[in-house]
Parts: sequence; C-alpha cells; structure tokens
Amino acid sequence: MKDLSSTGRLLVRTQHRLRPDVSRTLCRLFVPGQETLIRGGSRAMAVIDRVLELSEHEVERALARTLARFSDRHRDLAETMEHNFGLVAHRLGAQIRVGRARRRLIGAYFTQEYALEAAALFNPSMVAHPDQAGCPSGTARFVMSLRAVGEGHLSSIEFRTGTIGSDSEIRFDPPGRFLDTGCPRSVPYDRDLFQEKLTELGHNDENARFLWSTLPSRFTSAELDAALAELSNQHVTRGDSAVLADRVRWMAACNYAVDFDEQHALSERVLWPSGPAESHGMEDARFVRFADGEDDPVYYATYTAFDGSQVEPQLLETSDFRTFTVSQLSGPSARNKGMALFPRRIGGRYAALSRWDRESNAIGYSDDGRRWSKASTVQVPTHPWELIQLGNCGSPIETPVGWLVFTHGVGPMREYAIGVTLLDLDEPERQLAALPEPLLVADESEREGYVPNVVYSCGPMIHGGTIVLPYGCSDSSVRTATVDLSLLLDRLMPG
Repeated sequence: MKDLSSTGRLLVRTQHRLRPDVSRTLCRLFVPGQETLIRGGSRAMAVIDRVLELSEHEVERALARTLARFSDRHRDLAETMEHNFGLVAHRLGAQIRVGRARRRLIGAYFTQEYALEAAALFNPSMVAHPDQAGCPSGTARFVMSLRAVGEGHLSSIEFRTGTIGSDSEIRFDPPGRFLDTGCPRSVPYDRDLFQEKLTELGHNDENARFLWSTLPSRFTSAELDAALAELSNQHVTRGDSAVLADRVRWMAACNYAVDFDEQHALSERVLWPSGPAESHGMEDARFVRFADGEDDPVYYATYTAFDGSQVEPQLLETSDFRTFTVSQLSGPSARNKGMALFPRRIGGRYAALSRWDRESNAIGYSDDGRRWSKASTVQVPTHPWELIQLGNCGSPIETPVGWLVFTHGVGPMREYAIGVTLLDLDEPERQLAALPEPLLVADESEREGYVPNVVYSCGPMIHGGTIVLPYGCSDSSVRTATVDLSLLLDRLMPG
C-alpha cells in the first residue's frame, strides 16, 4: 500500500522520535499479595508484623539503605513512605505506636516503583500551550499528550512540551525528571447526567426517582451520602436499594478532579487511573483547544476509560493543565472508543466525531457537552485500506473550506493507515471530499513494535499554513510529520 508522503512536499516526516524511557518511574502503593491486576488475598499484616519484630538498629539500617538507593529517583520519597504507611496504619490497632523510622520503613514495604513507559509510548495529540508568553513572532508553544503503558498493561496519560517555529521546525523541551500523579478530589455532581447515565444502565425505577427527588441539580458528596442514607432508611417500603446505591457511588467515584503542584513541570504531571471505570487504564486522550467566543478558551479531551471488561469515553477538562476535571458522558454518541470534540460549537451545540458503531465515522451533538444525541453516520469503510474499520485521528481542524479530519483505517493484516476527509463547516454530517489513498502508512522503520504495522494519531495541530501531525508507530514510539495545508486542500478539492 502506497501513501502520499512521497508526493512533492505534501507530507514530510521530521527527525524526531520519542521512545519509551524505562527510567521514568512513579512511586505507587504496593500491597503484597495484590500485585498489579492480580486478584489475591493481602499479606499486609504479615509484612507489618515482620517489620515490628525488627530491632531499632535493623530498622534504621534498612531505612537508610532504601533512602540511599531511591531518594535521587523521586521527589520527597520519605513523605511518600509516610503517606503509604498512613494507608495501612489502621491494621496496627490503636494500641501499637511506632516511631518515625519504623513508620517510614513500613511505608517502604508498601511502595513500589512503576515504570510508566516500560511497555509502550504512543498515540499522541497536540494542542497550543495555554501560556504563549515569551514566544518569538511566528513561534508557538505546544503541549503534547501521550499514552504510556507499563506493567500490567496499565495506560496513563502524560505530557511533553515544545515549540513550533516560524519555519515549522519542531523543538521538544527535555522532560522533567520527577513524575507526579497529583491529588484527586471530589467535585460537584450533575443530577441530570447521573439520572441519564443510570437510566442507560437500567436504573429507572421508583427508588431512582425517589433519589433524584431528594437531590439538587448540582450536589456534593455529602448531599449524596445523606440522600442514600434516607433511601436506605426507607428499605421497608422501597425494597432492595443496595444495587442502586452501589451504582451511584460507583458513578460518583468516576467523576472527580486532579490538582497538580504549579511548581512541577507539565512534563512531570501524569494523569493516573483514579476512577473505577478506568481502573485498567486511561487510553488515547484526544485534546482540543475549545474556543468559540462566548467564554475563555478551555481544553477538552475525550479518552477511553477501561475497567478490565468494558470501555467507554470520558471527558477531561482543564484551562491550565494543572487542574483537570473528569466527567462521565452519556447518550448514544458517547459509546465505544474514538470520540473527538470539535473546537467550537456548531449551531449553538457541542459537536463530536463518534465511532459509536465501532466501524464508521459519525457526528453527534450535545447541549451541555456531557449528554449526547444519536450519531449520524458520515463516512463508512469503502477503500481496501479501511475495510475493517474507520475512526478519527483527533479533533477536526477548521479551514475556510471545511472541517479537516484526519482519519485512521484498518486494512488487510490489521495494518493501520492515516487518511483525510473534509466536512462541511455548517453541516459536518455532509462529507465534501476524502483522499482516495492514505496520507500516511508505516514505513519500514515504523512497522516493528508492540502492535506491528500501525500509525495512529490522537490529534494534529495547525500552525500557520502547516499542520503538525504527531503519530504513534506500532504502539512503540512517537514521530511527527508536517503537512502542507494548501497542498492538502488542493489534493482534496482539485480545481
């Protein structure tokens, strides 16, 4: 299969290549007997008892050795040990008191290094950085998100930064040394979203209606606890409400915020799975800078939450890449993988590319960005290189002649290729043109990897007359290419 990258200067691969760095590690809670993704009984108390039996000299010596070996690899390792001790301290009972050194050593036994990128680094998206201060004329600072995969095939979202010059030269900043997963916290909840989501899951009975009647349109975790307690108090007349209560608490845990220290570099911030819907990974974030004149620009990203058996799109929102809010989505368009928001409202509504049927590109709409309509199919697999399935490679790019959408298609031997389609600005359900051949396929240097023969992007960025297309190579590394916008539009709409 031949792509168009060798035709003139339409697409040019740059020299950049980001590869997994096994030295980028996090400190994570480790519970002996319950290793990553393994179900088993905890051996926590047995380990704690063994540490309690150590002499003070043995404790001091073991702690000193541990700090000497690991402190230069992590920021505030001693504080992390104290924190992880606090998570298991209840097992000691109120009658057992331990000194600082023993606390930290116990915490060390419940801590592990996790190599964030050990298995793979791929599927990037790129957006303009919220802080453009100090950039020379014609230069733009960018943020690139990446999907990192480590032990147990757990996916998380990390970042890189850099600049695109007036000459379209791409420069990456060195990534920060110490990784940080931030501080999760609860957020106000949306009653209508909860109600619609639970209706999809089959919870629309008398108990559910009673629950919604006791909650305001925006409610806190404390108000939810009070409402669920009242529902439980009425169990005699309302029957079994335990299943509903469990599901609502599960939903509440899926909607949260994460705060990062503003002193830590953006490339040190990691969005780590925190909610139950994403317990097995946060995959393929598609970031977009959303600005349509009504409010200050905000960044959204749809990503795939995976709980080990089910996948569903969820939404990230941030204005500064320091505080992120995570929200569930509901409705027919918000199903399966590969949802991508348009960068502004269309006809007063949010719009999104959807692959709700698992194989075609479609458009869905929402009044609030959370609850989505039925999708309208725009593009179905037609060409040999896309007959297995189609999908998008990130949010559309607005041009004077239409919405430019980079797509991915899957063909024989499960080979992925990147194509391009053009949609009407006012009615994106109407396809104006599409390239008959792929824009990009894996070259011989890109074919080998964790998942062979794949090129895949989660979002390009436009800079002047150039589109920067970051893409993953066989789920094992990340490259960038530049695309001449004028030549691409000429190829799509000749004459």
